[in-house]
Amino acid sequence: MQHSHCRTLATWLALFFVIQLGSTPWVSSANAQAYPNKSIKLIAPYPPGGGVDTVARLLAERLAARLGQQIIVDNKPGAGATIGGDALAKSAPDGYTLMLGSVIDYSTAPLFQKSLGFDMRRDFAPVVEVGFGTVGLIVTADLPARSVQELIALAKARPGSLSFASTGTGALHHLNMEMFKQQTGVDLVHVPYKGTTQFLPDLLAGRVQITMDSMPAHLPHIKSGKTRALAVASTQRSAMLPDVPTMAEAGLPGFETATNYTLFAPANTPRDIIAMLNRVANEVLRQADLRERLLALGIVVTGGTSEEVQARIPLEMSKWATVVKTANIKIE
Repeated sequence: MQHSHCRTLATWLALFFVIQLGSTPWVSSANAQAYPNKSIKLIAPYPPGGGVDTVARLLAERLAARLGQQIIVDNKPGAGATIGGDALAKSAPDGYTLMLGSVIDYSTAPLFQKSLGFDMRRDFAPVVEVGFGTVGLIVTADLPARSVQELIALAKARPGSLSFASTGTGALHHLNMEMFKQQTGVDLVHVPYKGTTQFLPDLLAGRVQITMDSMPAHLPHIKSGKTRALAVASTQRSAMLPDVPTMAEAGLPGFETATNYTLFAPANTPRDIIAMLNRVANEVLRQADLRERLLALGIVVTGGTSEEVQARIPLEMSKWATVVKTANIKIE
């Protein structure tokens, strides 16, 4: 009788531990199975028609087909992408609000906006890096510099006489060129504009001589010979311009920059939902036709884990803080 009682107790204890061990994954997968059961909002923190908006719409269409729910792109442009970022930070962490943004935008925003209501490290949960846009060092055709080293020599021979265009003080184009100035010791004059389309006529006419910009808008002019790409700032050469060297190959080792496209959720979104979105996004990003469409926009698909993005965030924040501090950039 005693033995039977002990066996019963042992059975119950064993069953209890099995239930305890099994309960956490079971609850977790139940969450993931229930998600998504309604439409998802994807914030694009830039205006319709631009690069981020285009990528957001391509991604929304492919993810919706996999998830079986509509994904609605919600454009929230303005204030250097921080209006959209603020909206994400204040959204419920339930997987029904996502954002396609840039690690770099939210690394530099706190350096220029003291009253920023959110912090990327605290308030965002990265899902996956979708890809990066190739950035090139571009000069006007009549500038007598056919390589990065010739440009450096020319700028040193004529300090303060060459100018570079950017899409605004503190924008990535501006910081790219400040980083270039810091690494090479050249003196160039900054001319800020509101966007690439605003400065292109002046670059083509030679009123400004240099820019460091993402490539798609410049490709037709490089191909027609009105401008010249001296280098790309990625670690590998670009399929768009295979004959153009990287900055490292051109004599500036360690010089690396790119536009960035990362899918974010609000912080505290359940881990199993993040993991599910990461898995589905990576499946979509492996589709050959999507990769080709993005490459036509100058975007190289990356994919990967959410942890890889998380690890990169403090490095980007530190890198750009150093550039801004060294250049003593202030937003008027």
